[in-house]
Amino acid sequence: MLSCPDHRVAQFRDILIWPVQIRPGFSSESIPRIHQQMTAGGQWRLLDDEFPDDPAEFQERHYKEFVAFLPYVQRFLYGEGVSGAEHTPGRSAPVTVYRRTDVDRLRITLRPDSAPIELQVAHVDLYFFLDMDVALLNVEVAAENLPLATAHELLYRFGRAYPTGWDQAGQGLHNPARATLLDRQGRELASSDPANKARYLEFVCRHRAPCVSQMWSWLLQPFVPDHDDTPGELRFRLIEYYRMPLMAYLALENPRALTRDDFIRFGFVANLPAHDPIPRKDPAVIRFERLHCEDRFWTDSEAGPNSRFICTGNALLLIGEADSPFFCNAETGLLARFRHQYFLLFLITHFHRAALLSFSDRLASAVNELDIRNSESVRQFKRRIRQSFESFLRFTHRYWFHEVSEQGLVQSLFERTARQLRNDELFDEVKEQVREMSAYLDSDSQRRQSGTVLRLTVVTIFGLVATVVTGYFGMNLFDFGAAPQTTKLVQMASVTGLTVALVLFTVARSKRLSDFLEALSDERLTLPSKWAAFTQVFKR
Repeated sequence: MLSCPDHRVAQFRDILIWPVQIRPGFSSESIPRIHQQMTAGGQWRLLDDEFPDDPAEFQERHYKEFVAFLPYVQRFLYGEGVSGAEHTPGRSAPVTVYRRTDVDRLRITLRPDSAPIELQVAHVDLYFFLDMDVALLNVEVAAENLPLATAHELLYRFGRAYPTGWDQAGQGLHNPARATLLDRQGRELASSDPANKARYLEFVCRHRAPCVSQMWSWLLQPFVPDHDDTPGELRFRLIEYYRMPLMAYLALENPRALTRDDFIRFGFVANLPAHDPIPRKDPAVIRFERLHCEDRFWTDSEAGPNSRFICTGNALLLIGEADSPFFCNAETGLLARFRHQYFLLFLITHFHRAALLSFSDRLASAVNELDIRNSESVRQFKRRIRQSFESFLRFTHRYWFHEVSEQGLVQSLFERTARQLRNDELFDEVKEQVREMSAYLDSDSQRRQSGTVLRLTVVTIFGLVATVVTGYFGMNLFDFGAAPQTTKLVQMASVTGLTVALVLFTVARSKRLSDFLEALSDERLTLPSKWAAFTQVFKR
């Protein structure tokens, strides 16, 4: 339990990032089709970047966000603008964002016996990445003046794609009892259904795939679950754990009142319920401050500052003082940086992880569907492996990097998050898988080339006989020139047919003929053994 559950959270923000695998991928061929379906119903609109046509409207917080990153990260996030005297258009960003226009508030009931809480939905965005089959759903909610225990419970329960089980009363474990999305007029748009046990059991039994909650499925429309019977050209499937990565901002009246156990509970809020004991023997708990805390703005003093970052990979939290103007300023303070610079670095690390998991899944799927006895299956396998190899090259050179900023805090948080997610180890694993697949394709091509050379060699050797014979007849021992025209035509047709049949037979039995030639050249074999090798050529 928290040491001060009634402590007030003056400002609360919860930012979820949910990676999913999409079909079709966001390639140049499918972008027009995806855009048409995304905007057809009016629920989504293409989000313009923060660079208006009139420079006078460009805001300082967007400028600070831009300059926080290194040039190649800037091009990844924002693309390149106009250039040259004639203002020829530059290169657009590889990242495309769509925003929902209908969701305004979230009404959530944490437990069946608790009162509902209403939170403001700041935005619901869907991020696409060029030439990738991964999309990231971003949901940000905000509230004010919450009890600390309620804020902790919100972070723990909100952001789970489906229930992992049910209690004796039939309520979903770890999920909120009910979550409902509302529009600006207060009308219900979609609700969660964690208590619908039969729906989840039936779906998993039929499809052997997780059943996504109705509210989260609705948020991703027009994308529909890949295994669902709902018709739709755009599909999605889960690629990571059902607990969505989260960022949380908590402005407290007195953050110094929190104990070490309180910070640990918030750091591991994604997996540690409030009523469970802290696993004190866990190395992550023993070295909590060293592994998970960024304390360059934490002095634990009256003078301050007292702002602590907690990073556990799947969660990034910022806890600080509500009466600090720098901490709460939404334009130039830490709140602005948290919602922009720190959000983007968190987004990049989880995009890296999701993309690598997608590559690994695609390679495994290609191998599972390979039937070496079916030539069409082999061709499809090679095509899929080559496409995966090309996509991995694009990912490596366009999206993969270890340094994002020269600003110490931004780079430190990026490295800490990537390390907690084990992105480097995952990259090496996928790279080795791609290398093994590429080596297989190379060896298979070499094997086929060797077989072709073998056949040509055998045909050439046995063609020497025909060459010698035709050369001998070419010495005019027989007067074919004096023969009637009809005889010449018959002879030409006969010789041509015989030659074609002989060549086809030689190619068809080239492997056996090669074995015979090898046996014939082996001086250690006896004559009967060589004869046996010769007779094998004509056996079926």
